[in-house]
Amino acid sequence: MDARVAACTACHGEQGRAGNDGYYPRLAGKPQEYLYQQLLNFRDGRRQYRPMQHLLVNLPDDYLREIAGYFAEQHVPYPPPVPANASPALLEQGRVLALHGDAARGLPACAACHGAELGGMLPAIPGLLGLPRDYLVSQVGAWQNARRQALAPDCMAEVATRLTPEDLSAVSAWLASRPVPAAYAAEPAGSTTLPLTCGSQAQR
Repeated sequence: MDARVAACTACHGEQGRAGNDGYYPRLAGKPQEYLYQQLLNFRDGRRQYRPMQHLLVNLPDDYLREIAGYFAEQHVPYPPPVPANASPALLEQGRVLALHGDAARGLPACAACHGAELGGMLPAIPGLLGLPRDYLVSQVGAWQNARRQALAPDCMAEVATRLTPEDLSAVSAWLASRPVPAAYAAEPAGSTTLPLTCGSQAQR
């Protein structure tokens, strides 16, 4: 397995703990089904990043599921968060959106899908803490531009299109500034009713 994942850890860091530049996200400890679906999404063209597509193009499903399982079982410490370069007002706006959403605009809270502690939800919703601000912005932007997609119905794409640039700046700044709790883990499947129907979460 070490040889199999060597191409992954070259960018995503030892044990998938994240790349040094903040561009390659952490893989360690994320739900296996989420990681597996992202590998399929890259391989099958729903996520656009040519180096990943090149690596995965000829790999079978079972092989990718084993890779996802390996990284899901890696539990390594998170580094401390980078201090937020944002005003208190912007951080407060991000906190409110992340934890409460904006009902007037039909915008669900991040916590409504990613869990009360933002650690994700099994089988396929990842945690949001421990990710750099620039990475969060780039991924939501990819959804907004249809360069990142998930299995239909693509609930994250629906949420992304409702976010204004200010919303995204606020939420990403607040999430990136939060320390990761010691007992950070995805919540059990079905622990809450999701506000939107998500095709990826329905898969097993």
